[in-house]
Amino acid sequence: MSKVKAGIIGCGNISSTYLNSGKAFESFEITACADLDLARAQARAEEYGTRACSVEQLLADPDIAIIINLTIPLAHANVCLQALEAGKHVYVEKPLAVTREDGQKILALAESKGLLVGSAPDTFLGGGIQTCRKLIEDGLIGTPVAAIAFMLCGGHENWHPDPAFYYDVGGGPMFDMGPYYLTALVSLLGPIRRVTGSARVTFPERTITSAPKHGQKIEVKTPTHIAGVLDFHSGPIATLVTSFDVMAGSNLPNIEVYGSQGSLRVPDPNGFGGPVYIRKPGADWTEVPLTHGYFDQSRGIGVADMAEAIRTGRPHRASGKLAYHVLEAMHGFHDASLEGKHYEMRSSCEIPEPLPTNAVL
Repeated sequence: MSKVKAGIIGCGNISSTYLNSGKAFESFEITACADLDLARAQARAEEYGTRACSVEQLLADPDIAIIINLTIPLAHANVCLQALEAGKHVYVEKPLAVTREDGQKILALAESKGLLVGSAPDTFLGGGIQTCRKLIEDGLIGTPVAAIAFMLCGGHENWHPDPAFYYDVGGGPMFDMGPYYLTALVSLLGPIRRVTGSARVTFPERTITSAPKHGQKIEVKTPTHIAGVLDFHSGPIATLVTSFDVMAGSNLPNIEVYGSQGSLRVPDPNGFGGPVYIRKPGADWTEVPLTHGYFDQSRGIGVADMAEAIRTGRPHRASGKLAYHVLEAMHGFHDASLEGKHYEMRSSCEIPEPLPTNAVL
C-alpha cells in the first residue's frame, strides 16, 4: 500500500521535528513544505531533502492528501479551513483553534466534505500513556477515583527565539501545555462533564532574555496561572494546575491517577515514553515495563495514524472531536474563573481506541 503524501504549512521551530520524525513511519511521507516566508520554507526543504513551495501551490497540489498545519495558534483555524476547502485532510498542531466558534467551523466543514481533521497532541499514543491506559483497563489500580496534573514553569521568554505568541490570546500555559495534560486525562478517564477554576495574569509584562529579541518587552494578554478542577462523566475528579509563573521550578508529579486499589504515576504527557510507576497500599512506587512501542518518538504518530485511517477507512485516534473537547475545556477554566461558577461542557468525544501493543504505523 503506497504512503499517503503530506505537506507542511508553517516552517517554524516545530517543523524540523515533524520533518525529522516523519521519516520513521510507513503510512505517510512529507513531500513538500510551505510558509508565508518562502525563504524559510526553502531553508527547511534544503535541510531535510524535500520540496519548498508557496502555500497556494501546496493547497493546489493534487498529490498532497494531508496538510500538516504548524502555524501559530491564531492562524490555525484559517489555515485548517483553507486546507479543507481545497479538499485536503488536515492535521493541526495544538490547539485545534483559538476560539470554540472556529473549532466548530473546522469540524462542520470537514464533516460536510467527508474529510478528516486531526490535532496534536499525539503524545497520548506513545508507549508511556498507552501503557498507563492498559494498566487502568486491566484493573491494576481498581476503579479510578481521582487524578492530579501539574505543568509548572517560568515561561518561555528565556529560551524561545520569538516567544511573544505564548502570551497572546490563544497562548498562556493552558492553551500551550494544557492540551497535553487534558488529552492524556481524557484518553485515560474519558470525556469531561464540567470544569471550574481560577485564573490570573501574574506579571502584566515579560522581558525577552533569549536571542535574537533580547530585551524586548511582551504585553501579557492571557492568564499565566490557572488552577482548575474537572469532573469526568465516568466519576473521577481531577485537579489541574498550569503556570508560567513558577520561576524556581517544582518537584510535583506531571500526572497521577488514584484508584480504589492503587495509584498510577503517568509520565510527562509532553513526551512519548516512560517511566510509568504503580503503587499499591503498603508498598512503595514500582516502575512498570512499557507494554507499547513508540516510546522514543518525537511527534508524528497522530499524522501516521490518520494516514493509516485514510488508507483503511477506520477512525483515527487524535481526532478533531477529541481536540475540540479539550479546546472547550480550556476555555471553560477561563470562563469559570471570570464568572465564579462551574462551566458545564457542551461537547463530548469517544475515548480513542488503544493502539495495539505491536502497532506499526
